[in-house]
Amino acid sequence: MAISRKVREQMNNSSWIRRMFEEGIELRKIHGPENVFDLSLGNPLLEPPPEFKAELSRLLNDNSPGFHRYMPNGGFPEVRAKVAKVLAEESGVAFSGTEILMTVGAAGALNTILRSILDQEDEVVLIAPFFAEYVFYIEHQTGVPKYAVCDKNWIPDIGSLESAIGPSTRAVIINSPNNPTGVIYPESSIAEICQTIRKAEETYGTQIYLISDEPYRKLIYTDAPYPFIFNHHPRSIVATSHSKDLGLAGERIGYIAVNPNDPDKTDLLDALNFSLRTLGFVNAPALMQRVVAGIQQATVDINIYRAKRDLLFKSLKKIGYECVEPDGAFYLFPKTPISDDEHFVAQLQKKLVLVVPGIGFGTPGFFRASYCVDDWVIEGAIHGLEEAFNQANS
Repeated sequence: MAISRKVREQMNNSSWIRRMFEEGIELRKIHGPENVFDLSLGNPLLEPPPEFKAELSRLLNDNSPGFHRYMPNGGFPEVRAKVAKVLAEESGVAFSGTEILMTVGAAGALNTILRSILDQEDEVVLIAPFFAEYVFYIEHQTGVPKYAVCDKNWIPDIGSLESAIGPSTRAVIINSPNNPTGVIYPESSIAEICQTIRKAEETYGTQIYLISDEPYRKLIYTDAPYPFIFNHHPRSIVATSHSKDLGLAGERIGYIAVNPNDPDKTDLLDALNFSLRTLGFVNAPALMQRVVAGIQQATVDINIYRAKRDLLFKSLKKIGYECVEPDGAFYLFPKTPISDDEHFVAQLQKKLVLVVPGIGFGTPGFFRASYCVDDWVIEGAIHGLEEAFNQANS
């Protein structure tokens, strides 16, 4: 056998997002790209803000020696200090640069965290719907995924979470704003999750980390402050990236933030640094570290994504789809008009509309539509979405 059984199995169960991407390539070849309406990918549409290009230009003209050499695994100390300063201002938590590690995007951050805290067969609880790649990250680091669910408004069901946590639970992963729903977990929900974790720690005599994956944290359409996790549980870690808020998905730059109040943070930070190196990332890209350090308060124009959300959400509601309005990110997660979401997505595909079935996010009976696309794609998709809905209800 040329490849491992484990990888072959994972490939067979691989992301529905990737499958739809490949279907889109074939459909464009047949029908022309202008006739295919692809809402399947979360590939940021907006270009980086002006601050990015200005900072990049400044740095490219910096002739300081050692600019591109190795640095500490966790990143340049001055970069980490700048990131910590802004995060402290935003969260109200006294971060220093030592609690920040620069990473190869949020995916690199999550794999580094899981590698650092999991032993063989340790369990990690995911709350459905969730980003499908989490399952593979956990399995790659010898862990076992367990599952809890949300209520009809996509807020974590605390009873379900209590049932999913057991004596082998090592971590709970949350994602807010959520991919695929766009829902932000409110402060009250964060508090309940953390209370549940602490209760389980007391019951089982264990230590459980809350890991918050936050690449969409700055893509928010409400005026309410973002509910940070740090004041609710000392063993809390954030993984994030600038793929979405700065439009830098291809640059693979993000960071880990370890709660300054974690009593074991010294051991954890040592482990994270070691895992960064031995997983092969070694360190985040030097140039991108320096660029994002200087533009931590910049973002793409969020109003553009808000307008796209409104266009698609209002159109779906008018057609008759049931859907919770997203608070952030750039996805909608409507209910399919038939129970078989895979079949419904296949019907949409016949109308040259590409979306991702909810089963790919651990929640069948729904589909994810991404609106980080040109308006003509959204407008072109609406006709097919309406036709498929009416046919399903005829």
